[in-house]
Amino acid sequence: MIDDPYRDVELVQLYDLDNPGGEDHDYYRALADELGARSVIDLGCGTGLLTRSLVRPGRTVLGVDPSRTMLDFARSQPGAEAVTWVFGDATALSPTGTADLAVCTGNAIMHLAPDELPATLSALARALRAGGVFAFEARNPAYREWERWSPAATYAERITPVGRLREWLDVTEAEDGRVTFDAHNVFPDGEDRVYTSVLHFRSSERFRQALESAGFTDVVCDGDWRGGPVEDGSRLFVFRARRV
Repeated sequence: MIDDPYRDVELVQLYDLDNPGGEDHDYYRALADELGARSVIDLGCGTGLLTRSLVRPGRTVLGVDPSRTMLDFARSQPGAEAVTWVFGDATALSPTGTADLAVCTGNAIMHLAPDELPATLSALARALRAGGVFAFEARNPAYREWERWSPAATYAERITPVGRLREWLDVTEAEDGRVTFDAHNVFPDGEDRVYTSVLHFRSSERFRQALESAGFTDVVCDGDWRGGPVEDGSRLFVFRARRV
């Protein structure tokens, strides 16, 4: 995965305010309950907002993330003691073949470079039992969402627990599905903390091929959280697949 863009302790405190649970969290919780999952992996768990909500009696939940700052925050939240937190990426997963469900949420899978995606999917397949399910979402490249991330369109000012912030996004490169952008965060003292992120936009067919190559089958791709079809106007893909 890319270098951690959330290494700033003050900005991590704002992450859950900016990314509250919604239809996405409802979807993954419902899927875990539908499957009767007794073992769940949340890869790229971040601050653990969804991860902690997946906890049920008789269910083990593992949260994995390559950001120590995110994990430290996650560990400090109510209910964190019910989750096993692991620093790392997919290579930190034990190839036990016992997990019932693995999820990768918040478009986190888009941080994976082309040479990282196959190894990550293979590691997830080895961690899941036969018939286990992997679910994730990613932005639809046909929607071309990065074209809306201009400074003018994303500029905002707000009062936060760390003071008044001025914020905006600025795309610096967009080519062959690889989008690089800077997130500007100007603090009250004028300091601009700039964090660069790289996202890899992939077609649904490329994801499908990668999943099947890693040992997944019964691949389903929806265009929204309610099972709608994928269209050019769909903002995202919602995938689920079963481990062979």
